[in-house]
Parts: sequence; structure tokens; C-alpha cells
Amino acid sequence: MEFQNVIYGTKIEKKFKGFCLDIEELRIPKGFATALIGENGAGKTTLLNILSGIRLNYHGKIQYFDEQVENVEKVKDRLGYTSPGSFFLPQWTIPQIGKISSLLFDNFDRDKYQELCRDLAISTKGIKKTVNSLSDGNRMKLTLATVFARDTECLLMDEPASPLDPLMRDKLCGMIREYIEEGNGANSALFSTHNITDMENVIDYAIIMEHGKIAEQGFVEDLKEKYILVKGNTEDVAAAKQHMYSFSESSYGFEGICLAKDLDKLAGLDISREVPSLFQISVAVMKMSSVLR
Repeated sequence: MEFQNVIYGTKIEKKFKGFCLDIEELRIPKGFATALIGENGAGKTTLLNILSGIRLNYHGKIQYFDEQVENVEKVKDRLGYTSPGSFFLPQWTIPQIGKISSLLFDNFDRDKYQELCRDLAISTKGIKKTVNSLSDGNRMKLTLATVFARDTECLLMDEPASPLDPLMRDKLCGMIREYIEEGNGANSALFSTHNITDMENVIDYAIIMEHGKIAEQGFVEDLKEKYILVKGNTEDVAAAKQHMYSFSESSYGFEGICLAKDLDKLAGLDISREVPSLFQISVAVMKMSSVLR
């Protein structure tokens, strides 16, 4: 499927002691929600820090938006960024954050910020609580309120769902989807997540990372055609295992991910085929990437 890029990068490289982010080509589709998926240490945060302009000491070329702007400073007002770390001074109160944000960003809507705080169950009236007195979940909700209150075209979010409870993760999915739809094809979102199952209903495009590289990527609907979940009986374990992309067995039988193009190699076996979840595909890809490393 062809698409326009909201962000396009080539030969992105950042070396650390014992780790190297090495991405030959990065394409983030415009008008969609893209998830960065991978183990801890796969390079997701490093990549997001590079794309957001927080980290500038890297090699490679990155272009933003249709104008193919290469200097992130020229587009920073069009980008929104969040991370698990706090952007606020610990003594700031929730109303103060709204006031300060309106001074820092011309595209910050203070009324929308207050509305988002109420919608996320963060009171903005008469509250004296400071940032350092809030839970991790409430600090993330506060960060989300500030970034969604800005008029941006692309959101870059590092693990926004991790500190949130299941209901708030569902709420976040709705916020991302509404943001995408309000842009009428112009708004895009890129976020990293470990909570694949909770966030799957908002993910249009997935980039699976392993050991600093992109192991797999594509629209979720295409990945679910490329990979098939196969289940079978114990007597077919030996015959099936050699053709499976990932594999697990028990006393009841086996199941695993098979590439659709390899299904004919399982012909004659008593198997069932199902559409895999993005979680199942991601785990299979990460396991295979570790084996092939």
C-alpha cells in the first residue's frame, strides 16, 4: 500500500557502548497511527528522541512533512512530544502548568487544556497539588493534556500507555483516533508501546524493532495476511515445527506463527488456521530476530 510520509529517514545511526541504533530506512505514514514495538533496549526511545529533536548527536538524514524539512527546529511547533519523564518542575501546580504552557507555545489552547484535564479526571480548580505529589499515571495524564491541547500535526509519544490503567489506555486510544480523524488526513501519531493488546485497536501501522534495527513493518491488516496463526495436534509437531516462524507445544498440541507463503508446506497436516493478533505477530518476529541475530 502506497502512502505519503509524515517523517522519512535514511541511514539513521546512533552508537552507544554495547548498542547501536542502525535504521536503513524509516517511513512513518501520514494520516495514520503508527506503533513502535520492541523489547526494552530495542532502541525505541532513542529513535523517538532523535525524531523529536531531543537528541541531535546522530548520523543520518530525516525529513519532516510534505515540505521535506530536514531541520527539526523549523517544525517543532507542528510536533507534539511526550515521554514517561516529567517535563514540569516538581513544585508546579496543574493550573500553573496551563499558564506556563500558554506562554511557551503559541498553539496551546488553555480552554482545551482545562477540558482535557476534566475529561482525564484531573481537576484544575482550587487544587494545590504539585507535580511531585501526583502518581505516575496522573503525571502522564497531565502530560497528555498539555500535548493534546496544542494544535499540532504529528504526535511523538514514548510509552504513553505504560503508567495508565486499562480504562485510561482505552481513553488514550480514543484520543489518538480522534486526533487522527480531526486532521482529515493531515494528522499523524507515532508512539512506542509494550501494551500491544490494549492499544491494538488504534494501531494502523506497526514498526517492530529488535536490537536497534527494524525487524518488520507494515499496515496491521497486511501483517495479518502475511502471518497466519496455526494450531495442530501433537502427532504433527515434528512435521510442522520445521516450517513455523514461531512455535510452542504442550501435551494438547502445538500452535505458532507461520508465514502465509509457507502454508503449502503444511499441506496434509490436521491443522486449523486463524488470524493472529498484532501481539502474537510481534512476539514471533522478535523471537525470530533474536534467533537470527
